[in-house]
Amino acid sequence: MKATQTSGLSPALQKRSIASQARRSWKKHWQFYLLVLPPVLYFIIFKYIPMFGAIIAFKDYNVVQGVMGSPWAGFKYFEMFFSNPQAWTLIKNTFLLSLYGVLVSFPLPILLALALNEVRVRAFKRTVQMVTYAPYFISTVVLVSMMMLLLAPRLGIFNNLLNVFGVESINFLGESELFRSIFVWSDAWQNTGYAAVIYLAALAGINPALYEAAKVDGASRIQKILYIDLPGILPAASIILILSVGSLMAIGFEKVYLLQNPMNLETSEVLATYVYKIGLLNANFSFATAVGLFNSVVNLILLIAVNIIARRVTGNSLW
Repeated sequence: MKATQTSGLSPALQKRSIASQARRSWKKHWQFYLLVLPPVLYFIIFKYIPMFGAIIAFKDYNVVQGVMGSPWAGFKYFEMFFSNPQAWTLIKNTFLLSLYGVLVSFPLPILLALALNEVRVRAFKRTVQMVTYAPYFISTVVLVSMMMLLLAPRLGIFNNLLNVFGVESINFLGESELFRSIFVWSDAWQNTGYAAVIYLAALAGINPALYEAAKVDGASRIQKILYIDLPGILPAASIILILSVGSLMAIGFEKVYLLQNPMNLETSEVLATYVYKIGLLNANFSFATAVGLFNSVVNLILLIAVNIIARRVTGNSLW
């Protein structure tokens, strides 16, 4: 409507009209603009300005010459990465680990939230929520230390249990084929309770009249979940799925690196750990930036693709 009010004006008058509207909006809602200002500044300073550093992926970066003084190298470092026999192994490891994580961590919070929503004993419900929510506050270093102790070949509790049943001890962290499961399921144990809070909030927002109507119609609990609860949390689930798939190749660095050892390197070496080793430990900043930039571009493409698919299928999307 505002566009139609200014569409018949000359460009100069349109600019003046837009400026006038902006001034009126600022006077009326200046408190909201002040609230928005800190996060906007945060993103500009810490997210957008550092993007300028990605330019060294196309340069032979030299610390003495600086970003602008270093000579251009074109796509030299991208070609180096893709001509490296290890490149496709790194991409495969990163993709499989992230995909495994999404397949496990996406449905578990939904199932937990739906189950908790059906619990009528408040004390039990709160206890389960607290028990499942608490692991989220354990730091990555502490979690990895706990896993190393629990999975230790000689003194770990899991191997002691296996020994009770006559099964020989397993070096869990030394088996490369077990690395992905250890990483993903420990992550699910730590974050499922926290992620379920979002779905519990969505379930709390469903109109109680729908449940009353379903009760009158004789709907079972399963039918209430299928026809009321799941459609109610679908918008939140769609957004979380889009964000999860959009960061499919951006797996966290710390936990993988801490769980990594020479025996599981075959499956645990991912792009993030490779960038750290090449970029910081070997001081090959341009090559590491090129690998990281490639990773980010793939994530951006996945995010846009999944957003389009979600908008067409469910009608919900990020933009």
